Amino acid sequence: MHILLTNDDGLFAPGLAALYRSISSFGDVSVVAPAQGQSASGHSLTVRSALVCSRQQVDEQLTGWAVEGRPADCVKLAIRELLDAPPDLVVSGLNAGANVGINVIYSGTVAAAVEAAFFRIPALAFSLGLDSRHDQQQTAQCMQRASDVAAQILTQALDAGLVKGTVLNVNVPIGARPKGVRFVKQSTVGIDDHYQRSEDDQGRLCYTMSPDFKFNGPVPNTDVQALAEGFASVTPLHFDLTNHEQLQILSDNQWRITP
Repeated sequence: MHILLTNDDGLFAPGLAALYRSISSFGDVSVVAPAQGQSASGHSLTVRSALVCSRQQVDEQLTGWAVEGRPADCVKLAIRELLDAPPDLVVSGLNAGANVGINVIYSGTVAAAVEAAFFRIPALAFSLGLDSRHDQQQTAQCMQRASDVAAQILTQALDAGLVKGTVLNVNVPIGARPKGVRFVKQSTVGIDDHYQRSEDDQGRLCYTMSPDFKFNGPVPNTDVQALAEGFASVTPLHFDLTNHEQLQILSDNQWRITP
């Protein structure tokens, strides 16, 4: 099996190296990732400038393509140009931070996996609900433990059968071992967040989004709730944004346009 591994934290992110070590036994793993971090970049593409690419040695085991672009760019470019043939599977992650609830829409990690789904290639996005208070060594240990959990989930997902055009969004809780796995829907409650106000050296107002936020209330049987309770959450996603119920309601009415 040929796997394309990517992320949104950048080629040199510890989560990508940890996940590479955990899934390298599944087959040949090609790595194409952003040259710099692209968190919360969503599903944006580079269309008006060149995508600069270079082969980079990350460590003794890992060599990959660094792309001066977005996560979706990396997957699209890898499939169209950089790889000799399309991969059998795309894995995105391991992201430093959970991608649950409406944050899934902002996520570059998920967007990279969805880009693969456009090509009808099975894809999984893996994220870890990190604690910002952890130091670098603790973070690396958490990343490796979570990557080993991700490999176990990947094994079972392959056995169950992955659907082309669908992304499995997987979030692993912080800690030595999840309590289990829950298959849950994406939460759609809003987020309570805010900006930090400051001034630059020219006296202009500046607003920086605070890393501290919370979801507006718990919603049972969702990814947010499962992760908060110490379970790994698995949510199947697709890229059809059509509201089919509303479509039927609109279609049942007579719409007229007068000349």
